[in-house]
Amino acid sequence: MSSLNALMVAIEMATRKRDEARQALRERQQSHAAAQGQMDQLQSYMQEMQQRWGAQEGMELKPEVMYHHRQFMQRLQHALELQTKVMRDQELRLQAARHALMTAELRLSSLEKVVQMRRRDMALAQQRRDQKQTDERAALQFIGRTFGMQFQEA
Repeated sequence: MSSLNALMVAIEMATRKRDEARQALRERQQSHAAAQGQMDQLQSYMQEMQQRWGAQEGMELKPEVMYHHRQFMQRLQHALELQTKVMRDQELRLQAARHALMTAELRLSSLEKVVQMRRRDMALAQQRRDQKQTDERAALQFIGRTFGMQFQEA
């Protein structure tokens, strides 16, 4: 019975770890979604800027303005590259969180199966003990009737 209690404690701990892993996965999903939102904003802003400046091709612009525009677009491109790295990092963290949750769920499931098997084994052993007692009582009663002796049950 003490081994069953130890398993119940292990199940409780595994349940807590699984719940923590679920929470961590939710947080990673939110972080990933936020990073994706930032990426989408940067991409749409870059497209908007390209369209805005592309519409002015026929216009003559001062070299200084073109220089500043080119610098701005390079910085925007650099921000997109950085955000791409952030997205890759977030995806790795999200995969790790999914793996951790799957591992925690498998551990909990296996512990629950062990407890289920132990309970089944304990019930079977109790059933056998009960059957043995019943068989012994029946044998004593048979002997008593057969040989005319009365035995007292303990």
